[in-house]
Amino acid sequence: MSQPTPAAPSAYSRTNPFPARLSENRLLSKGASTKDTRHIIVDISGSGLVYHAGDSLGVFAQNPPAVVDEIIRLLSLNPEAIIPSPTGEVSLRHALSTGYILNRVGKKFVKAIAEKLPAGEKKDSLAAIVANEEALTEFVFTRDYIDVLLEYPGVHLTSEEFILLVNKTAPRLYSIASSSLPHPEHVHLTVAIVRYETHGRAKKGLASGYMADDCPLGAPVVPVFVQPTRHFHLPPDDVAVIMVGPGTGIAPFRAFLQERKHKGAKGKNWLFFGDQTKAGDFLYEEEFDAYQKEGLLTRLDTAFSRDQAEKIYVQNRMLENGAEMWKWLQEGAYFYVCGDAKRMAKDVHQALITIAQQHGGLTPEKAVEYIEVTFAKTEKRYLKDVY
Repeated sequence: MSQPTPAAPSAYSRTNPFPARLSENRLLSKGASTKDTRHIIVDISGSGLVYHAGDSLGVFAQNPPAVVDEIIRLLSLNPEAIIPSPTGEVSLRHALSTGYILNRVGKKFVKAIAEKLPAGEKKDSLAAIVANEEALTEFVFTRDYIDVLLEYPGVHLTSEEFILLVNKTAPRLYSIASSSLPHPEHVHLTVAIVRYETHGRAKKGLASGYMADDCPLGAPVVPVFVQPTRHFHLPPDDVAVIMVGPGTGIAPFRAFLQERKHKGAKGKNWLFFGDQTKAGDFLYEEEFDAYQKEGLLTRLDTAFSRDQAEKIYVQNRMLENGAEMWKWLQEGAYFYVCGDAKRMAKDVHQALITIAQQHGGLTPEKAVEYIEVTFAKTEKRYLKDVY
């Protein structure tokens, strides 16, 4: 596999992220969609950051000001209280805005509230939840700090106590949806904005909600760094690739196609894309149609699960085209999958094994050995970016 050319290291990294700007925040999903999927362009000009198709961008998000202020109000804390941080002393409001995860409550906090509640029914009910690990896991899954403080009021914590009970923030990694060859100073992202309601309150994902709603275009308010990948790169330019990327899993394959177009690569490209509806969720439809017409995209197979009575997914399209896929694989094609690890990637994996049986004439045991050992580990032609 071809390896990207090393570049001079940037001064910016995970521990010293670059304050990037958003230059575009465009809705990708259309009117018929039930989703909010965005094409977001991050301006990294002046950073010295270098990325390659297959890499990820790490994004440090900020909590919504209204959430921070409500927690401070419910705990009767001083927003200007000074809190020590790795970068020096900062105000409580600043620390909570930038350094901690507030959109899902932590177990330490719930346990502390249970201990500090005054005796009574509320204390007993929360103590019962804390005593049962399964119940506690379920409890924190749907709640944030505000939910708990509204449901169990009356507990006083100092700023120092509260900070010790909150989980520190971590960057969200997004598969990069552009090639640096045509876009050296911009990183494109395909972002599903997480929005939901629990316990009577609207909530959103930390990083996706921040970029969608709280980042004015052109303001240096998005700390980012490049997370290189060791394995998820393109093969040599003359080698065929098969790419399976439903939903936002399409991101790295948009980057792959941009890169191959820019380089004039001769290897064949076969893309499988799936989502709920063609009318609402066919991400980058016009781009992929153009790639097909100009011959860059050799094959494009789509699966829109809700456009017919029987749900159809990318693995179904793979099985329908199993004979041709097996031919490509035997000719040396690399196989990539990006997206949901819990279900989609497992179903795609099983489809590959089935294709090896049906079209390679392998026994069930030999098919598993071929896909999981020979193809994936020995030949290193089966590559995953799943989460």
